[in-house]
Amino acid sequence: MSLSFHDLIEDKLLLRAIADAGYTAPTPVQSAAIPAALKGEDLCVCAQTGSGKTAAFLLPALARIAARRSEQAGKGARVLVLTPTRELAQQVEENAKLYGKYFKWLRTVSLVGGTSYGFQTRMLAKPIDLIIATPGRLMDHMQQGRIDFARLETLILDEADRMLDMGFIDDIKKITAAMPSERQTLLFSATLDGAVGVLAKGITRDAQRIDIERSENHGKIDESVYYCDDIRHKHRLLDYLLRDTAIDQAVIFTSTKVMTEELADALYEKGYAAQCLHGDMPQNWRNRTLRDLHNGRIKILVATDVAARGIDAERISHVFNFDLPKQPEDYVHRIGRTGRAGRHGIAITFAEVRDYVKVHKIENYIKRKLAEVEIEGMEPTRKRAPAKKRAPQGKKGFGGKPFDKKPFAGKSGKPRRAHDGAPKGAPRKPSGKRGG
Repeated sequence: MSLSFHDLIEDKLLLRAIADAGYTAPTPVQSAAIPAALKGEDLCVCAQTGSGKTAAFLLPALARIAARRSEQAGKGARVLVLTPTRELAQQVEENAKLYGKYFKWLRTVSLVGGTSYGFQTRMLAKPIDLIIATPGRLMDHMQQGRIDFARLETLILDEADRMLDMGFIDDIKKITAAMPSERQTLLFSATLDGAVGVLAKGITRDAQRIDIERSENHGKIDESVYYCDDIRHKHRLLDYLLRDTAIDQAVIFTSTKVMTEELADALYEKGYAAQCLHGDMPQNWRNRTLRDLHNGRIKILVATDVAARGIDAERISHVFNFDLPKQPEDYVHRIGRTGRAGRHGIAITFAEVRDYVKVHKIENYIKRKLAEVEIEGMEPTRKRAPAKKRAPQGKKGFGGKPFDKKPFAGKSGKPRRAHDGAPKGAPRKPSGKRGG
């Protein structure tokens, strides 16, 4: 028998908002995390992108806020959500307003870089229920004495692995050190190994671990890899594939901010409705770009990994990995931009022949093989280098030849110097060093 949200949540206003959002049944991560979070337990949740984890931490947080008043006096937030990027923070805030739309008293604020300090400061001067923030901007407000953690009941870290990858570990430690020790901590991450596991142990108390099995349903997203010779070959392949009339909207991932601008400009000059998105763009430009994407004014978005975190547009039909991701888990985040809301998606990866080892690492991580595809007339001309045979083990001399039992040994048994091999009586070459 499958669970419903009525089995997990009692608040009628919250259930009404969930029904309005079109949610019919909780996902596995929601079924596991919501009851434990409502009991006040600390959680360490391993779940992939698109699993419904945002609702898994926001719904119990809002239900607990609605159930009782704060026992502490003050204006500070009762719930704090930390996210790695501005886009993800804004998406979380939108979801919080969606789920809490019948809570007329609910006050939220997003503290992210690239936006006015003045507006954020004015919002923090009023009573706040929920703060969604990036670590850097939250630290700025903390240093100015604008953050009050006296009423904080719940700390939520969303995509903790990405925050550590971006170098926020010290900021997170300082932020958590300033909080009440009697708080609830919910940590969500794509992995709980390595540095994330160490962080989790340091900021949680007897946390319940929840591992959501990675979805192996490949019906929604078709994945393939195209091998190419060089960057020019890659551009030719991309130009050919973008001519597909089945493309509704596409996101093209590159590894650098400069490449996003260069590629977007090149596509725009060819007549495509293309724009770029990266971390150095002013926030108002980024907001406008995302609005244009949602409104359909942009057909092709060229983006970096960090800037694209939190993009949720149902019309994205294709994802192109123009550059390979730095980490295998980033591949999962990238292709998760398509195939949303039950739609069919296509994920295409470009890789140079020399990069087949990186592709193999991605395949090991996702536990499936990427289909290798070639376009007639554009096949790669370079072939993979065969695996090199290892030389026999043992001591080797110059040129890889084995040493004799007594290499270069003189009568004394000590190794000779290089010029000691000259014929007897032959003049020695000057050493180049002269005395006083």
